[in-house]
Amino acid sequence: MGETQVTAQEGRSTAGSSPIAAEAAPGTAAASSTPPPASGKSGRLSRLRSLRTPGRPRLWFEILLIAVSYWLYSLVRNAVPEQKAAALRNADWIWSAEKSLGLAFEESVNHAVNSVTWLIVSMNYYYATLHFVVTIGVLVWLFRRHPGRYAATRLVLFATTAVALLGYYLYPLAPPRLMNGANFIDTVLVHETWGSMASGNFKNMSNQYAAMPSMHIGWSLWCGLTIFALASVPWARVLGLLYPTLTLVVIVATANHFWLDAVGGMACLAFGYAVSRVWYGSLPHRLPKWVPGTAKGRLTGLRAARLPRPSSEPEPKPEAEPATPGASRVPR
Repeated sequence: MGETQVTAQEGRSTAGSSPIAAEAAPGTAAASSTPPPASGKSGRLSRLRSLRTPGRPRLWFEILLIAVSYWLYSLVRNAVPEQKAAALRNADWIWSAEKSLGLAFEESVNHAVNSVTWLIVSMNYYYATLHFVVTIGVLVWLFRRHPGRYAATRLVLFATTAVALLGYYLYPLAPPRLMNGANFIDTVLVHETWGSMASGNFKNMSNQYAAMPSMHIGWSLWCGLTIFALASVPWARVLGLLYPTLTLVVIVATANHFWLDAVGGMACLAFGYAVSRVWYGSLPHRLPKWVPGTAKGRLTGLRAARLPRPSSEPEPKPEAEPATPGASRVPR
């Protein structure tokens, strides 16, 4: 009794809740539509899952993060004590180890390339500039074309660089051009190349005995593998593999690194990929290309949205509503 109201509307009636029933359970609709707030352990797990889920990168945050991170990297790297005696001893040990392996080819490459002036000058500028230009370019490409993989790939780079700082502190190493009694040529000094932080007028701005591991190899290999894994055209993938290979030739020819320094850079990069794999649960190139909120996601949403009907097109007739049990009909 009193549980059903009859509402007349264009010749048909519908059943609705009576005021008595509505008053009997105040707030029921609101309670059913609002999920209970997460608290305690479940809330912490939910926040952790959100942090481990790739989100939409924000341009201003990424610029600030990269700028601050590189500033801290340079600050810590240059704050490592320049242990000259230990660095020279370690360089002698590395050189002796390479000789015992029959792979001490750095000096021959250094002299051969130095005999071709235009080539060695080009390599000096390559060493001073592309290390930064290509790395930033790959980050921008990831940000624009692969936002769903950006955070995981960036984490690889950051973790690689962070563990390299530990190597600089624990294992000071002089580059071949600074070894005592060796016959290496400092190509920047000989050819008066501008821009290198490794020697010349800028040498006091950089730690001269932080050669192990080589971040020229760590970063260039990161760029190369990223391009190879994600590029859609074959020639770009080939260039991705050639870039770290050419970088290896450059660091040896300019006498800035032993080839074993390159092995150290590869080990740091492997650590970076391991960190990203553990955090995101997958290697970066296996993550989705797009995330909700990116340009691709918005485009998909627009395609799926219901567009307004043109005024010239008649409205479709409404479908007949099924009869509601308990409702009575009111004659017209």
